[in-house]
Parts: sequence; structure tokens; C-alpha cells
Amino acid sequence: MKTFNIEVKKRENTGKASSRRLRAEENVPCVMYGGDKIFHFYAHENSFRKMIYTNEVFIIDLDIEGDKHKAVIHEIQFHPVTDKINHIDFIEVFEDKPVNVHIPVELSGSSVGIKNGGKLRQKRRALKVRGLIKHLPSKLNIDITDIDIGHVVKVGDLSYDNLELLDPHRSMVVSVISSRVALKSATMAEAEEAVPEVAEVPETTEEEK
Repeated sequence: MKTFNIEVKKRENTGKASSRRLRAEENVPCVMYGGDKIFHFYAHENSFRKMIYTNEVFIIDLDIEGDKHKAVIHEIQFHPVTDKINHIDFIEVFEDKPVNVHIPVELSGSSVGIKNGGKLRQKRRALKVRGLIKHLPSKLNIDITDIDIGHVVKVGDLSYDNLELLDPHRSMVVSVISSRVALKSATMAEAEEAVPEVAEVPETTEEEK
């Protein structure tokens, strides 16, 4: 897995007022759990762009004013209107301890089902895995060459060296469906969108009559 280096500054105050001031200055408040202590820090929002606005997953080398740690992103909170980064939670990771992380799925090969007129349907773009950071890949490859029309690849059908898949084994990852089924699904979706919403009429009480 790729690494991403970032230098951050310690937070002296961690209240809501302090967070608002940091965001007003285009900084992002952050916290890191998982180790012997909790770290509060921040950096300018531009420092995180290449790390967040991508399909790739990184092991992050955090430099907290000279105090260095490895981490992965646990959660990102965005502003509901502007979509700017409001807050980031990190989990500290260690070379000798397994970590849970979502890794993107990458499809390869030319499906025989698609060649026969089928349509690809991908339900999961990433899978949750558990493993040591030295074993974590940047992507999980799935070869779809032998997937024919009507065939489904579930989590339980997959395996990767030194990794444990944590999603439910019966969960579908990718399938190839017939063009007729795909057309029917699209038509039903369009029909549902075309149905106007009917406002509920409140019941009239005896007092209102």
C-alpha cells in the first residue's frame, strides 16, 4: 500500500470554539486514536486533498511537530453545504498489529458474459479487510474473465493472501446480468421517479369540524 507523508501541528485547545477558529482559517481539526494516547492536531485543508479526493487508500506517515506515527483514516466529516472537510479521525497503526481498512476493488479481464451481450453490475467498490499493514495492497483485484450472464461473485468467493475479508460472505460484489433484466430495472427506476408525490391529508379532529 502507498504511503502519504504529512506534517501537522498540535492543538492546544480542543473545544468547539477552537475548532470553529481553525476552520475559519481553512484548517482541518483532527484526532488520532488507537495508540497509548489520543492526539489532537490540525493542518491546512490543502494538505489533505491528494490523500482524500482519490480512490486510493494510504498508510499515512504523520509528523506531529517531530513526533512521528503511522495511521489510516477512520472517518471524514464534510460540511453539509460546502462539502469542505470539517474533521478527520485517524486510527494509529503498528507494524505488528493487524488493522481493519476498506480497500478499493479493481476489476480486470474481459467478461465472457459482457461479450455475449450482458451488462456488468458492481455492487461493492471497496471491501473491508483485516491484516498487517505490510500485507495491505492498494487495490483488491477481481478477474471477471470467466463471469458469464447470470453469474455472481460474492465476498465468500474471494480470497487474498494474508488478508481476512470482513464483509458478509453472501454479499454480492459483482455480477453480469442480461440486457433484458438491465433494461427492466432501468425502466422500473424511471417509472418510480415519474410518479408524483401525494401529500398526506391530515385527519380532521372533532374540534376542527
